[in-house]
Amino acid sequence: MVFGSLAMSDDRLLYELIAEKLAVVPEAFAFIEHEQSVSYRQFDSLIREQEAWLRHLGITKGDVVAVWMVNSVGWLATYFALCRIGATLEPVNTRFKSHEVSYILGKAAPRLLIMQARFRNIDFVEIFSHVRPEDLGALERIILLGDVDDEPSSLNGVPVTIATKLSFDEQASAERVRSAEAPDPNAVSILFSTSGTTSGPKLVMQTQANLVCHAHYCAQSYGMDQEGAALLAVLPFCGAFGLNAALAAIAGGCPAILMDAFDGAEAAALVRKHGVSHIFGSDELYRKMIDAADGERPFPSARMFGFGAFTSSFDDYALAAWARDIPLLGLYGSSEVLAIFSAQRRDMPVRHRIEGGGQPAAGERAKIRIRDTESGALLTDGESGEIEIASPSNFIGYLNDPTATAKAVTDDGYFRTGDLGYLREDGSLVYLSRMGDAIRLGGFLVSPSEIEAVIKEIPGVLDAYIVAVEIGNTPRVVAFVHDDQSGRVDQDRVVAAAKAHLAAFKVPHRVWFVDEYPVTQSANGLKVQRGKLREIAEHNLAQEHNEPRALGS
Repeated sequence: MVFGSLAMSDDRLLYELIAEKLAVVPEAFAFIEHEQSVSYRQFDSLIREQEAWLRHLGITKGDVVAVWMVNSVGWLATYFALCRIGATLEPVNTRFKSHEVSYILGKAAPRLLIMQARFRNIDFVEIFSHVRPEDLGALERIILLGDVDDEPSSLNGVPVTIATKLSFDEQASAERVRSAEAPDPNAVSILFSTSGTTSGPKLVMQTQANLVCHAHYCAQSYGMDQEGAALLAVLPFCGAFGLNAALAAIAGGCPAILMDAFDGAEAAALVRKHGVSHIFGSDELYRKMIDAADGERPFPSARMFGFGAFTSSFDDYALAAWARDIPLLGLYGSSEVLAIFSAQRRDMPVRHRIEGGGQPAAGERAKIRIRDTESGALLTDGESGEIEIASPSNFIGYLNDPTATAKAVTDDGYFRTGDLGYLREDGSLVYLSRMGDAIRLGGFLVSPSEIEAVIKEIPGVLDAYIVAVEIGNTPRVVAFVHDDQSGRVDQDRVVAAAKAHLAAFKVPHRVWFVDEYPVTQSANGLKVQRGKLREIAEHNLAQEHNEPRALGS
């Protein structure tokens, strides 16, 4: 493969992204949040205030701090402050419910949790009250942000500090900063949640050095360092997709317009108002934004609207978007190699532009190869197999899971992605699909077993299998449940249980009760055929559409 070379130091601290801008354009706008502009100098002041505050709370190098907040300048400032300390951030998805929050906090074992009290219709305090106490053993304190009704002194047995009342000795905190040990750019900086083969996700360890180098590569390769560039930050910073885009904007010096929650009409208006050139998001997100836009050429400022293709029916929509001069370009990435790892080029035939994959932002420093899933042999251009990647952005392992890490990394340092794809003659990647059972929901990779585990806890449920199908051009979860025929469980009970413990995008939209599952014999015994279940689900949905009737198998 031949890619352009982009030289970059491998041992850089994340704060250098800000230091670079302070030296050249300190008063330039870094962010626009709710129509308020924030300069690099102002952002730097906020970072330093957050650092002093965190040190006052006792956070030191190597500590883990969980942050459960929607997108904001404050979220980013907290992460940069933790990086200056050398602590590790565990971001918690704001769409998570108690079951997921409990698992993440139990696995990451943070000393401190910084969380919002509420956001719109989300009551974080109520959700946290249902987290398992046994998963909070390492948690020493909760910082609660925003208005609260009764100002609790503790939540679920953990002491609480209301942020609006926080005060500290600034002089003593400044002395802590001066005397602190320098952070290690190659130590764990952030833990991204990803789908696993168990009932919960693995935590991907990434370093400051990886993030800062990747941010520069993305800024240079995707034109975010060009005059007039501006990013609309639409995805949650808790995931690699959203955070990597924001960091690339900082590296490139283009302002980022922040959205704390996505709305298609609002996003379309912001693109036009601020002359947005870049967006990175899911195909579902673009549907909502483009459907809300009028005119033959609704976004004249657009240069690169990169998307992850999570549905199978987006091609025609993307081609129609190109006919309106909306530059949708396919992407590839993951938490393990960082998001927006690669992107298709605008100078390719239009059908190639909308395929997942592309050329790596890191240029020739990123190496991609394809391995035959049956023989294990390396394949040549055009042959499909498992994608393996060795890149400056490769993760350093899964937290406290050496077995999973060893399974995911080859002896010569390539990450086994679990994705199917092939290389074109020019060396660019084409992503085809996941190899395993993991599915994309709401822009996140989800293991079906995570949802199945919750359903199996319902009294009367003997077994459950989850598949994803498209309902209204959006991937949705449906469930096949085998119960004990006692009458204790029905569709409403399954949906209610899922809603109580899982994010909304993981809640089944349909539940069908079955006496048995389609299976196939393998070397390891009988295996349920999820593909067959998807076919049954699609058939049932088609029948509902043509002949409305009660649900059933």
